[in-house]
Amino acid sequence: MGVKPSSRGCFGWFVVAVILALVIGAIVYTIKKKTEKSEGPAPIPGPPGAIDKKYADALKIATQFFDIQKSGKLVDNKISWRGDSALKDGSEAKLDLSKGMYDAGDHMKFGLPMAFTATVLSWTILEYGDQMDVVNQLEPAQDSLKWITDYLINAHPEENVLYVQVGDPKTDHGCWDRPEVMKEKRPLTQVNASFPGTDVAAETAAAMASASLVFKANSAYSSTLLKHAKELFTFADKYRGLYSESIPEVATYYNSTGYGDELLWAASWLYHATGDKSYLQYATGQNGKLFAQWGSPTWFSWDNKLAGAQVLLSRLTFFGDKDTSNTGLQMYRKTAEAVMCGLIPDSPTATKSRTDGGLIWVSEWNALQHPIASAFLASLYSDYMLSSGTAKLSCNGDSYKPSDLRKFAKSQADYVLGKNPMKTSFLVGYGEKYPQYVHHRGASIPADATTGCKDGWTWLERKEPNPNEATGALLGGPFLNETFVDDRNNSMQAEPSTYNSAIIVGLLSGLVTTSSTVHSFT
Repeated sequence: MGVKPSSRGCFGWFVVAVILALVIGAIVYTIKKKTEKSEGPAPIPGPPGAIDKKYADALKIATQFFDIQKSGKLVDNKISWRGDSALKDGSEAKLDLSKGMYDAGDHMKFGLPMAFTATVLSWTILEYGDQMDVVNQLEPAQDSLKWITDYLINAHPEENVLYVQVGDPKTDHGCWDRPEVMKEKRPLTQVNASFPGTDVAAETAAAMASASLVFKANSAYSSTLLKHAKELFTFADKYRGLYSESIPEVATYYNSTGYGDELLWAASWLYHATGDKSYLQYATGQNGKLFAQWGSPTWFSWDNKLAGAQVLLSRLTFFGDKDTSNTGLQMYRKTAEAVMCGLIPDSPTATKSRTDGGLIWVSEWNALQHPIASAFLASLYSDYMLSSGTAKLSCNGDSYKPSDLRKFAKSQADYVLGKNPMKTSFLVGYGEKYPQYVHHRGASIPADATTGCKDGWTWLERKEPNPNEATGALLGGPFLNETFVDDRNNSMQAEPSTYNSAIIVGLLSGLVTTSSTVHSFT
């Protein structure tokens, strides 16, 4: 009597299922291995979680501000009221410095914050590129990053020469005009062996080293970036000095308070980019003892990279270097933990520096920079813990989970997006209510207006809202008492900056899905 088709039995189906699982597993393993050898981060294990529409929508808006800030001949221009500008930048030195991005609402190119923008954008892509890709924001972010790194490559024509500024701030700030029509002189400023700028040279090295990882698939471009990064780091370390002391006039705008943080930050990125242990030794050895301020938490910003370096080097202890004999590396991890403990609101060591609405408060000027940068680091650290199976963080005896850090990160993002006493979004273009009088020249003057340097000032004083929307701009933000004056003349609160955009894009990329894990990008 034959076996009925329906009587194969449980064991038979089990064998088929096992074989099928093994075949699928082998395919997945092969794909994963191939991907790990290709450009950028490998796929995360399993789906990254459901898309959180709020953060996905905000991320799509935030990335647009980079296009608004682009200098040079615009390719595939997506901003209707922007056009080509500053095409002759660098010509007096026979260089093409037409690319790069304008710093804020003006038309200056400041090297220190621009390089910081590139480093943070690279870090974001390396950690969260897969999540950005889910909502079609990876390619725009890579394009924006390359617009800056193309400029930085040209700004470093010799080993010990780096152009760190295009434009004269006094002249530039004496005009209110669109970048497309500006006619004022655009002088160049450089640091060199005689007039060193350790801080700006090292930050530029960090930007190029991190970007070399982002563009790994383009081996020639990646190698060029890495070559410049190594040369700039050597230049920064050999000829030590603050760029704002070498060039006192820059101190009014981006005064650097130290260069040790940039040296450690650059060395950390060069280690990740090269695997050369001498860079890790640089950061964890004597220079770490001199500059890292181990045990003393600091705020992450364009001027101070210590907290960023601490978190970046901590990831080695989560995923790679388990060598507990490297006391310097362990001190970076310990200090990063102290930074995190200071951010969690109910931690025994939580900073009291917050508004009543829960926003971290550090500076009256550009108030949102520090809380958003802190939230970005908290998002990263939370994901390092989650991905490595680290269950808890100890803060003076109290234990906290990765979800506690993520909750803090979301609270700062939510504040920016409108969950605040003013019920206004500080990300232009997001939500039902956001500022209409952004301190931004291009946004404040119609594209078809005929203005020069001086007659453009009438557009600053007009009572009407800006004719062009600076979509994606993250503004300076509220005062400590949680008030905000939406006024074009209020540059303290109403001016956006390109580096603010980098940190909000970083934070939103970490929150764009309901859960996220990270992986090695070396």
